[in-house]
Amino acid sequence: MAGREELGMVDVSGKKPVLREAVAEGVIRLTPRGFAVFREGFTEKGHLETIASIAALNAVKKTPEIVLHAHPIPVESVKTRFEILENQGAVRVVVKVRTTAKTGVEMEALAGVMAALLAIWDTLKKYEKDEKGQYPGTVIESVRVVSKRKEE
Repeated sequence: MAGREELGMVDVSGKKPVLREAVAEGVIRLTPRGFAVFREGFTEKGHLETIASIAALNAVKKTPEIVLHAHPIPVESVKTRFEILENQGAVRVVVKVRTTAKTGVEMEALAGVMAALLAIWDTLKKYEKDEKGQYPGTVIESVRVVSKRKEE
């Protein structure tokens, strides 16, 4: 491997800490039955938005453990919002993460969105399965970074 750079984490030691924010979102499409249960808010496992919010918060804080090159950073704020998409039988999850650090929080926001979506799926899976135990109507999609900013 002569001539190649050393592999490893990006060196941010020369950067100064600044306020950084990232917003990510994703959508879960549900069956009519699962969507109705989400709208009610509760299952035998608990309050859906609470479960998904805690999953998002936990994933944001643990991002460096699951995303290989993510720097451990001091997460200062995590906000999770749920939007009911009535006409699509879906739920949009939006996660906003803030920090004052040397690197951004896009991966943290994305990890939070994915964890929240997975928690919704897991909590509703009893209602999402068809007669064969499959999930033909359940889809996670459109996971993306909506915005990122830094104030210098």
